[in-house]
Amino acid sequence: MNWPYELQIGWRYTRAGRAGRRNGFISFISGVSMLGIALGVAALIIVLSVMNGFQKEVRDRMLAVIAHVEVIDSQGGALADWRTTAAQARRNPAVVGAAPFIAMQSLVARGDEMRGAVIRGIVPAEEANITDVAKRLRDTTLAKLEPGAWRIVLGVELARALRVQEGDSVTIVAPGGQVTPAGVVPRMKAFTVAGTFESGHYEYDSSLALIHLEDAQRLYRLEGPSGVQLRLADPQSAREVASQLVAQVGTGLMVRDWTRTNRNWFDAVQIEKRMMAIILTLIVAVAAFNLVSTLVMTVTDKRADIAILRTLGASPRSVMAIFVVQGATSGILGTVAGVAMGLSVAFNIDVIVPAIERALGVSFLPGSIYLISRMPSDPRWGDVWPIAVVSLLLAFVATLYPSWRASRVNPAEALRYE
Repeated sequence: MNWPYELQIGWRYTRAGRAGRRNGFISFISGVSMLGIALGVAALIIVLSVMNGFQKEVRDRMLAVIAHVEVIDSQGGALADWRTTAAQARRNPAVVGAAPFIAMQSLVARGDEMRGAVIRGIVPAEEANITDVAKRLRDTTLAKLEPGAWRIVLGVELARALRVQEGDSVTIVAPGGQVTPAGVVPRMKAFTVAGTFESGHYEYDSSLALIHLEDAQRLYRLEGPSGVQLRLADPQSAREVASQLVAQVGTGLMVRDWTRTNRNWFDAVQIEKRMMAIILTLIVAVAAFNLVSTLVMTVTDKRADIAILRTLGASPRSVMAIFVVQGATSGILGTVAGVAMGLSVAFNIDVIVPAIERALGVSFLPGSIYLISRMPSDPRWGDVWPIAVVSLLLAFVATLYPSWRASRVNPAEALRYE
């Protein structure tokens, strides 16, 4: 294949530099620049993959205990005919499950210990169609939640904070109060602990308790459930499906999806991911602009070659193209190597991290401190290709000034002392 001579000479300059001390040093600097780009690109891919993995892990644990979409009364009242609302929602093909619920903030007390919690009234058989935790405990712990039995299932961290176990009694202090001749007194009810659940998400394990729906209606003096929980075939489409359900369920009802009820967490994760990407991109930028020093030294070393090319008829644009090819080749090789290295580590991090832990005798994620004991990773092509494009653009921009300076070399001045 007959390539343009600019490509041939630029590629030759990229491979050359092994003979002689000066040329060998230039080749070393060029190699360091490529290695810097590769390491920066690899680090960016690995870090974003790990952050995606943590986000997916936390999201999955969150969705194991909450509904994908909730339909509630806009005035905060009870849904007298929740079955009609559920039937209207089920008309949407994305909805695969519906169940009534009551959710109220209350105090859970045991002796001197008292904790705030969300008390969720459920129908155990229906709830199993909504959350994975309920499905897992339907035939065991949740089966003990019978109407009028006044039993409660606590999150494992909440039970630990209250120092209770199965069979112990706790007291629920409902919001509001009861007016008596002696004044307003708190409305309280004793419940027997039927068991605990563990979702792996600390927020819910420490602040959620489950009781039967009918017990919740009596405790909070409601005529029906406060809303309907929905499970979707694809949780990622929750926001879009929620917008569709607004028109389906009629007026007077409010539809909210899990991304809006956990907006603060999502915003924090996105900001952290964005800032980390910016910081690591600066590392790639520093490595890419190391090409400037490499090309400057190459231009200085090749002044005689440039002068000869100019006397043979090469235009300043052709000379500039030669050194752009040289710099861009280094950027491309560094980027490709970085992408390959980053993806190799990201896809095998579950093998690499344990090997490092065994070699160093340490644990990066102790199970006694973190709920996640392994390093998760979720490489996404939506993150990889922007990283590669930015790296290539930075490498190309870094070649422009030294290449332009090469095109301005005066042949007479360059050959005077040769």
